[in-house]
Parts: sequence; structure tokens; C-alpha cells
Amino acid sequence: MAWTQRTVERDGTRLVCRDWPGRGPDVLLLHGLAGHAGEWDGIARALSPRYHVVAVDQRGHGASERHPGDVSRAAYVADVVTVAARLGLHRPVLVGQSLGGHTALLTAAAHPGLVRALVCVEAGPGGDGPDVPSRIGGWLDSWPVPFPSRDAAARFFGGGAVGAGWAAGLEQRDDGWWPRFDRDVMVASLAENARRSFWEEWSGITCPTLAVWAQRGIVESREVDEMFVRQPGLRGVSVPGTGHDLHLERPDLLSRVIRDFLDEVTGTSS
Repeated sequence: MAWTQRTVERDGTRLVCRDWPGRGPDVLLLHGLAGHAGEWDGIARALSPRYHVVAVDQRGHGASERHPGDVSRAAYVADVVTVAARLGLHRPVLVGQSLGGHTALLTAAAHPGLVRALVCVEAGPGGDGPDVPSRIGGWLDSWPVPFPSRDAAARFFGGGAVGAGWAAGLEQRDDGWWPRFDRDVMVASLAENARRSFWEEWSGITCPTLAVWAQRGIVESREVDEMFVRQPGLRGVSVPGTGHDLHLERPDLLSRVIRDFLDEVTGTSS
């Protein structure tokens, strides 16, 4: 089942989406920092027989605008609202991983009438801490770009499905394979998360919500506990044997978890 490329523009910023055919309820997928919409291909393929699935290259990422003038959390949220409106998505379920999950939860909090349900994968409302931009910047600086091949890049990113998923986000130039984003844009996108947490927004979410964590993920147990305290109706799943990129490691398992939740909150059945 093939996807169709759709392009949306908001205030001069180009947003490119992968639109998977499907006649069921709408689902909008948001990747994490330095990622790309193609990370969701396995899960989109699994969901699309019963759901209409759209995956977005968020601003600054992939085929979307590489140098957006605004990388605030509000800008990312406004992009989600615009994509949903322009593509005719009716009360989509938002599914996001890492920074994409953070964008999804902020959208659900700010636009309760828009969002049918929320799935946060390896994401939470806690602040990442003042050192996160420098840590992420240092990690991006460690990439030995240009990579001579996608296979070499996949090995650098740890091999297996995770390495292949990260390597798939690169673009080929005359001298090798390069990221489809700028390092400084990525670092700037984390600025607000480094300054504060978003517990008030989390507490204000009213739609059905599922949180999925990896066994070796980045969301600390105390944050997980507080998420349940502030959202007593939260459903939570921990996936054993996985790391932060569990959507790449175990797309089969994650797609089943998401599909079961979607079937319940949308009333869709097989």
C-alpha cells in the first residue's frame, strides 16, 4: 500500500506529509527531533487498512522547510492544527514519539476540540533540563558527515532496524550522505524544553490518552509516576527490551498496542 506526498504551507513554511490511504478515522503521526516521517512507515502500513494515516515531516526536518524562522513549541503545535485543517482530518488521533509526542500533548492541551485521542511514545511533560541543547548539539556534532553510504550510516547509528531508520532520513549529495536538517535548528527546537516543564498543559488534557515507554527509555520513573497522578485516566504500557526508538525496534508490537487503543477510542473493529 503506497502513500501519497501532500504539501501544506503555513506562513511561508512548507510542511511535507505522507498520506496513507484509508477510509477509517484519521491518525496523525509525529516523529521526534532530527527524525523524519518515514520512521513511521511500518506502523502506518499496519494501521492504514482500518485508518486514514498521515505522517508529517515537521518543520526543520526531512522534506519540509529546512530553515523555519520560528522553532517554538507554539509553532510546532500550529503546524499540526494547520495540517489537520488543510488535509481535512476530522478530530485526528495524535501519535508522537519523543519531541513529536511532546508536540502532540501540547496540541491536545491547547486544542481539545480538535484531538480525538492522544498517544505519547517515549515522551512526557517534564523539562529536559538546561544541559539538553548542549548534549544534543554535541551528539549531532559527533556524526561523521558526510557518510560514505547509507550502510555506513546505519552502522554508526547502531545497526539493525534503528540504524536503518536513522540512515533512511539522510539525503545523498555528490560527496556522500548528509542529514536533512541543520544542527542549529535542532538545538533551537529544544530551547523551551530546557527552560521549563509542561505539567500544567499535561494536567489540562481531556481526551483519552495512552503513554508508551521503553524499558531503556529516557522518561524517568518519577516523571511516569507524576504523569499518572496528574492524569488518573492515563493508560500506560512499557515495552520490554526496547530503547528510546522503540517505534523502529518493534514496530510490529507498537502498532498492535496503538491499534488496540485506536479501536477502543474510535469504535473501529476488524
